[in-house]
Amino acid sequence: MNPPTSLSSRYPLDSLAARLLPRAAWQPYPPAFWQALPADLRQDAIAAGEQALATPWPHLPATLYLRFARDGDRAAFESPYFLRRSLLASLVLAERCQAQGRLVDALADAAWSICEESTWCLPAHVGDQRAGVGLPDVAEPVVDLFAAETAALLAWVHSLAAEQLASVSPLLPPRLVSEVQQRVLTPALQRDDFWWMGFSPRLVNNWNPWINSNWLAALLLLEDDEARRLAAVHKIMRSLDRFIIPYPADGGCDEGPSYWTRAGASLYDCLELLYSASAGQIDLYDDPKIQNIGRFIYRAHIAGDYYVNFADAPALVSPDAALVAGYGRRAGDPALQAFGAWLAARPDSASARGGGERDLGRALAALQEEANRRQGEPGGAAGQGRAARPPLPVQDAPLVGEVYLPDIQFFAAREKPGSAQGLYLAAKGGHNEESHNHNDVGHFIVYHDGLPLIVDAGVETYTRKTFSARRYEIWTMQSAYHSLPTMDGVMQSPGRAYAARAARCDFSAAAASFALDIAAAYPAEAHLVSWQRQLTLQRAPVAQVCLLDEYRFTQAPRTLTLSLLTPCQVDLAAPGQARLAASPLPEGRPTAAGLIHYDAAQFRLSVEEIPIRDARLGPVWGSRLQRLLFHVLAPASTGSWTLHITGLA
Repeated sequence: MNPPTSLSSRYPLDSLAARLLPRAAWQPYPPAFWQALPADLRQDAIAAGEQALATPWPHLPATLYLRFARDGDRAAFESPYFLRRSLLASLVLAERCQAQGRLVDALADAAWSICEESTWCLPAHVGDQRAGVGLPDVAEPVVDLFAAETAALLAWVHSLAAEQLASVSPLLPPRLVSEVQQRVLTPALQRDDFWWMGFSPRLVNNWNPWINSNWLAALLLLEDDEARRLAAVHKIMRSLDRFIIPYPADGGCDEGPSYWTRAGASLYDCLELLYSASAGQIDLYDDPKIQNIGRFIYRAHIAGDYYVNFADAPALVSPDAALVAGYGRRAGDPALQAFGAWLAARPDSASARGGGERDLGRALAALQEEANRRQGEPGGAAGQGRAARPPLPVQDAPLVGEVYLPDIQFFAAREKPGSAQGLYLAAKGGHNEESHNHNDVGHFIVYHDGLPLIVDAGVETYTRKTFSARRYEIWTMQSAYHSLPTMDGVMQSPGRAYAARAARCDFSAAAASFALDIAAAYPAEAHLVSWQRQLTLQRAPVAQVCLLDEYRFTQAPRTLTLSLLTPCQVDLAAPGQARLAASPLPEGRPTAAGLIHYDAAQFRLSVEEIPIRDARLGPVWGSRLQRLLFHVLAPASTGSWTLHITGLA
């Protein structure tokens, strides 16, 4: 057996001093970087800075912070909080690109204002303090996702514009350093009890690499004490190991593709910072697990902006093109690199926009990646470290024909490998204690010609309820609103014990199939002995998705219903056939069209309209989804059914 992937084991503390560049020697974005930046990228950054200059500065009063404690609303405070940080990032990028000093006062005001905030921790996360949910205790800084992100932002601002800030007041640059030290660097080094560090029995998720990436950036940029710097870097490595070691060897992200951008991709941020700050001497990119973690994002890609949205993920995702391409180049994966190039070529690409993003570290990396792409030169943080593979030419996305990730039991197959045309099937096994879990063991989705047909709703806007004991009162988290059966009103239960059994898959030129037993995902009151589910994408002779369910109960249920969600218009006029007609979605997107064939002697089929009023679901699905309910007419203790799903042009 191969030893586990481990940063701290490969690079012990006593080796770091010889590998890590001193703070003064690490200049990731020197003056030459800005001088060589293409003119249009500079102009984009300047335009974003001008827009930031004209934007009123948002206020954050105490009563706004208390909204989460009072009514569970997160967005009221988070929107102006995040806007402040985006404005600051845009101002500093514009000033570095313009270098005329006109934005310096606004830059100073923004940085000072953020330093004046009582806490950088969000109201939804401040409950980790001893005082609990409410206003923050300024004597007990909580290092959450966005305290760490703010620390990194101010560290980059200091790195890029300390001289300009000092021209306003010589007290400004040291104020930034002091606040970052007090709020993040010192508590993160001194304390081991922040759950995201992984030093307690609780499993970590995206919080671990996300926070560590920002802690690491702030540390490398600001920490003058070399002994503290080395100790903190190694602690970050040990913390990252708590994320890396238990991570599935197949690279599967059970949090979904949108969280990949802050799970696997934040791990890449960490690895790239270490690689750059050691001139390539700290390098984990040759590890197969690290490479697989990067590949997940294109393995979960359906077509266009659509991704397999299991867990708390929207169906529409926009990964950072520069980040994906950089990961692919470092990991030596041409497909991942090509996927990044394809993302960058899309009209609404998030790469190198020149401002408007609060993650200044990623914005800088995107500028570097885009500049290197145009020059045909190796990428990486300011080009430091070893030479990497040159960028590939823009081509189509690597539309993978078949995927099976056995560790998380993620299955996907398309009718025509390398093409978005035809049917696409994705399904999952796993268990019901995954990070950002939905009770959805055995769930599946179907797309046709790259458009949605049978879907996963996704997740609504986060509120206090989302991460509370009442999470599974939310309809999007319930198995009855996934492609799953419900018996006598009993749905799947949360918890690791509620899991798939005997998951397996089979691939051939003619078909791809996924089979599992989902009985154990239901509680005892379901009276299930077994529920064998087999999903097959048949490519020939007739392209179709086949669902075969075979079940056995200890006693026959009174009611047994299969649910499917669709964004299409539904026509039930023909017995034994549900016609799913193309329907408009937001931004002019259409749905797919298709047919579901079923045994009319076995089922009574009904349709329930689910109104969509949520600000997160609405832009994806519009004003409603349709829930198809297949009611078994005469439930018995044993039985089976088959559905056939085909696409329509």
